[in-house]
Amino acid sequence: MEIILLQKVDNLGDLGDKVLVKNGFGRNFLIPSGKAVPATVENVKVFEARRAELEKEAAAKLTAAEARKAKLDGLEISISCKSGEEGRLFGSVGTSDIASAVTEAGQELEKREVLLPNGPFRVTGEYEVDIHLHTDVNATIKLTITPEA
Repeated sequence: MEIILLQKVDNLGDLGDKVLVKNGFGRNFLIPSGKAVPATVENVKVFEARRAELEKEAAAKLTAAEARKAKLDGLEISISCKSGEEGRLFGSVGTSDIASAVTEAGQELEKREVLLPNGPFRVTGEYEVDIHLHTDVNATIKLTITPEA
């Protein structure tokens, strides 16, 4: 299925690119979420008419993401959890825990923006956590997991 991207999509392309994707990915994800339209002759004309508007909107989103990155970069948060004697947690610290701790610290963050490629943390210690704010903008925060007293 050939589609036209209406915004930049990770590992696929930039705004206005015509790309070939599998039918299910296009029909079930990209088109319903508003990230793409089918590449028909009619849709190409409509896209070219709206191109300037979409580019301006994409630039505004990028600027907002970079402003958020400036606030989040280097932020240090601490989460205390119940743990055993060797520092292993009774449970884990995941994306929602990190997002709520950052929000309590005064910065808005959604759990889908927190990247944990190796899964949730299960041991006390200090960690660096990547935050994915935009396709081109990532921030890093410092997370300290301490045992509850």
